[in-house]
Amino acid sequence: MAEQEVAPRYFGSIDEIQTRFAEQAYVADRMLATTMFLASALGKPVFLEGEPGVGKTEIAKVMADVLGAELIRLQCYEGLDSSAALYEWNYTRQLLEVRLQEARGVERERIGRNLFSEEFLLQRPLLKAIRSGAAQAPVLLIDEVDRSDEEFEAFLLEVLSDFQITIPEIGTLRAERPPLVVLTSNRTREVHDALKRRCLYYWIDYPSFEKEVKILRTRLPQIELRLAGQICRFMELLRQQDFYKKPGIAETIDWARALLALGLAELDAATTNATLGCILKYKGDIEKLRQLGLDGIVTMALMPGHDPSAAPAVFG
Repeated sequence: MAEQEVAPRYFGSIDEIQTRFAEQAYVADRMLATTMFLASALGKPVFLEGEPGVGKTEIAKVMADVLGAELIRLQCYEGLDSSAALYEWNYTRQLLEVRLQEARGVERERIGRNLFSEEFLLQRPLLKAIRSGAAQAPVLLIDEVDRSDEEFEAFLLEVLSDFQITIPEIGTLRAERPPLVVLTSNRTREVHDALKRRCLYYWIDYPSFEKEVKILRTRLPQIELRLAGQICRFMELLRQQDFYKKPGIAETIDWARALLALGLAELDAATTNATLGCILKYKGDIEKLRQLGLDGIVTMALMPGHDPSAAPAVFG
């Protein structure tokens, strides 16, 4: 058995990861940077869990940008099977090839002998990541793995164990440079322990007030500190409430962009009410927020140094 190749080391230190992520406008704390450093050094997949909109998918995108690597994305969904994730045969081209061979007068017994070769193989994300011939191994993003079925999860476990795929008509295809794999989950269901055990795990929570302000000003350098603080206090107040879908960092950034486009310098109740569609995505949540008292929440968000954790005692 051939000696397993040592995983390439992409970064010299954890500090380097934080610096290079910051250059891509992503604020990575020490624990996340450590996880990504170890994933790249040990060649292990990273399993990211957390609420929607907290930046899980963005980590894979930033990692690809930082490394100058191709990002290959497999979006999971219920009913996803190996043919959609791995490979399919190009039946249209195969049929055309048979007709062309017949037209060229190829002997009947020789017609179609080449149909099940790589020439007629359609590579889906998993095979594409394994067969990448680039000098820099790609970043494979398996997004929202919790939305797939348990059968697909078991299949994925086999692929990620050895980074090889067996195609009956061709043989076993192995990755020359295993991809850096990032799996994300919104925890709509529990993912099997066997898959998690093969990964480095990291839970991404909603950011602290200070971190969210930093994220906002990193992504939108033109925003004033005062408005950024008001936006982030308002969002923390909302996250104290029992909404069906609490707003994440993605909604914070979208809302801030909207307020800047409107030329707003300070939060006000009227503009907040008119732009709730940037923050909340369900009619019931919007109605609930208005019932809680939108004007009062905006007023609290305008108070410098206000502790958002006091919100449940006032609202709800």
